[in-house]
Amino acid sequence: MATGAMPSLVTVFGGTGYLGRRVVRAFAAADCRVRVAARHPEPWPFADLGERVEAVVADVRDAGSIAAAIGDAGGVVNAVGLYTERGEETFDAVHVDGAGRVAAAARVAGARLVHLSGIGADTGSASKYVRARARGEARVRATAPDAAILRPSVLFGHDDAFLGALAGLVRALPVIPLFGDGRRQLQPVHVDDLAAAIVKILDLDDAAAPLYELGGARAYAYRDLLALIATRLGRKRLFLPVPFIVWNLLAAVMSALPSPPLSRDQIELMRHDNRPSPDLPGFAELDITPRALDTEFERLTQAGI
Repeated sequence: MATGAMPSLVTVFGGTGYLGRRVVRAFAAADCRVRVAARHPEPWPFADLGERVEAVVADVRDAGSIAAAIGDAGGVVNAVGLYTERGEETFDAVHVDGAGRVAAAARVAGARLVHLSGIGADTGSASKYVRARARGEARVRATAPDAAILRPSVLFGHDDAFLGALAGLVRALPVIPLFGDGRRQLQPVHVDDLAAAIVKILDLDDAAAPLYELGGARAYAYRDLLALIATRLGRKRLFLPVPFIVWNLLAAVMSALPSPPLSRDQIELMRHDNRPSPDLPGFAELDITPRALDTEFERLTQAGI
């Protein structure tokens, strides 16, 4: 695998988000200048990186701000994510139309594009979020055929929204409700491994694969993952299988709240395994050895998950 084609300037949309911050730092560590494109770049998390990182206000719903944010960049990363719809911020607006605008502007600028999606993207899904992710992939592929599309599994790392939430459940509840029988498989990927993959793809001198699915070193059943967390935290917990019909009823009731803690889209995601396909390229093709969650757990616990 030949390398050496790293752009001197990369624009990262969603660069102040959980993944985006790691992507920005990974490119800066690779001696790239990085332009962070975000609707709200303050508070600025990159003061320690000095002039290697600059900020620009941009919204994936506005074509003009997208074009200005890309400018003379040789690489573009779209790491914008929306997980709950609010008013005009809809899944279609961000993951379909917004993704298409970024792809179109990258193509016009002659910049290489890496588009972030997710494992399980499917236009036939019962989840509106998952359908939008799949339609966004199709829009990107039709607009910028040379773009690399990455589908990671659920992310974990310091200060994440996944492992931290599960650890919170284990600490708070003596009996932990499971989604169905709790046997759905997850293959969590460390956020820094995903950031490294994005950098590697833009550093490839030869043609990058069009679609990657990325998971960590180990897969876990949801129930086993909770049991692992409980053991590492020194807690004894009981696990209660809860049918999906009950979860959907709870989500329907919670939908009336201003900020529902649970949505039908989140429940639908737990109906299916979240593991990379063995038929698609992944970390191995990028010469990256991903970390397993259990080997990182002690360090993450010390960091305060």
